[in-house]
Order: sequence, then structure tokens, then C-alpha cells
Amino acid sequence: VQLQASGGGLMQTGGSLRLSCADAGRTFSTNTMAWFRQAPGKEREFVGAIRRREFVPRYAGSVKGRFTISLDKTKNMMYLQMNSLKPEDTAIYYCGATPSTLILSSLGNPRNYDSWGQGTLVTVSS
Repeated sequence: VQLQASGGGLMQTGGSLRLSCADAGRTFSTNTMAWFRQAPGKEREFVGAIRRREFVPRYAGSVKGRFTISLDKTKNMMYLQMNSLKPEDTAIYYCGATPSTLILSSLGNPRNYDSWGQGTLVTVSS
């Protein structure tokens, strides 16, 4: 699986951005896809995930109600719509995927994902 993340940039507090993650290899071996982020000096943090089995996104508490994950099955793309951005959302955002359908308790562990995109930087100014 070859993932490509894009869409990052500089935004003011309260603004919106939409990130995209493409399965460039079009292998369709992405039964669970997720967004993680990593701020400088911090560990990679779970943002949200979606499983093809149900297409119901799951979110970390810090972004719930502000961020929305969606899948375009025809294009094999995953999106992260980020609204009401805060300075603490500043990070490099990564998309990850695995051919496994992860159980809910495993969604937040980055080690459960086999493929990663290169990351896209999101900076939110105050």
C-alpha cells in the first residue's frame, strides 16, 4: 500500500482545513484507515479511524465534534475535515492503513498499522 497525504498548511485559530490520503497503489488492502498526528517532541497521537466494514468513524476525544473522517470508495481516498482549529492541533498529520479490520480497542495504537503516508504539516496560529 502506498499512501500519500496532502492538504496541510497554515491556518488561523478557528479556521478549517481538509487533509487527503490517497492509496496510490490502489491495492484496496485498507480495511482500517486512520489519521494520527505528531507534534514536536511528542509521540504520535491517534486522531481518528474508519473501518470499511462499517464506515463509522471513531475519534479521539480531543478532536471529536471538530474533525470528520470520510472515505471515497470510488477514488480510494480518505479525508480529514478539520474545523474550529486550535493551536494545539499543530502537528504533522499522518495517514495509516492496515489490511486488518482492527477491533475498536486497537484503533489508537500506531503499531497496528502497516502502511503510512509521508505526513503533511498543519500549523495553527493563535
